[in-house]
Amino acid sequence: PPPPPPPPPPPPPPPPPPPSMAAVRSLQGRTLFITGASRGIGKAIALRAARDGANIIIASKTAEPHPRLPGTIYTAAAEIEAAGGKALPVVVDVRDFEQIEKAAKLGIEKFGSIDILVNNASAINLRGTLATEVKRYDLMQDVNTRGTFMSSKALLPFLLKGTNPHILNLSPPLDEITKPKWFKNHTAYSIAKFGMTLSAMGMAAEFNGKVAVNTLWPRSTIATAAVGNLLGGDAMMQRSRTPEIMADAAWSILTRPTSFTANYCVDDDILIEEGVTDFDKYAVVAANKDNLQVDFFVELPKHMIGFSGNKQKSKL
Repeated sequence: PPPPPPPPPPPPPPPPPPPSMAAVRSLQGRTLFITGASRGIGKAIALRAARDGANIIIASKTAEPHPRLPGTIYTAAAEIEAAGGKALPVVVDVRDFEQIEKAAKLGIEKFGSIDILVNNASAINLRGTLATEVKRYDLMQDVNTRGTFMSSKALLPFLLKGTNPHILNLSPPLDEITKPKWFKNHTAYSIAKFGMTLSAMGMAAEFNGKVAVNTLWPRSTIATAAVGNLLGGDAMMQRSRTPEIMADAAWSILTRPTSFTANYCVDDDILIEEGVTDFDKYAVVAANKDNLQVDFFVELPKHMIGFSGNKQKSKL
């Protein structure tokens, strides 16, 4: 009898699974211009980018040690380079347009391009209308609203030539602007912070398809010098999250395509989108992870009433 036919060849092996989003998204080789990056949230964003191998232009005022504020542009530069990035510390007061332009040109000379602007520099004074001095009002307007606009204006000619360019303003969500409760106790400060958000709204429309423009704001207070020195002291610091939650959320935004634009983001919402389920690690004091201080300009979703990290996880 004829021999039996040979068995069919085995099926080809399945293709390997696609790499995770985190594996293919990176800031390696990108150049970030970050205002107020010598400490706090700005420095945390810089360090997160540095771990990818990014270039950071540290545009900040502090060149000499301050008696009440930690860090200088030079200490931040050392930390950025230790984390794997490259740093260019430049003394910049965002109230001075010429200083911003000069820093941008120095960044181009050193790194060849600028791809991302993070408008982090901010001034705060939580007083009512009658108690707000003219000089304090002017400072908040000049640093927050005007500084953000002018930094964006100075950097946009370079961003338009950059790779996957982004502007990220650290300012409140736009839909909260109509709520009087965010204004009644500190109208001047709220005007200045929402001015940053309005700048993002306008520029997102103006540069749609060319530069992504978004905002980011924390759900809880963040353990920074402003909280420790000006708001709630040690008690509030202990009920805050670390700046790293803002850094991780900023990384998520800045590694998305430019089609992700005109979004008014909150840090933990962005991280939930990324699949993060453990927020307890961001608490300054682990015992206070369920007793965090909610920040200005944000509401608590129903699933976070009580602000429990465990409740967040249970809803995912």
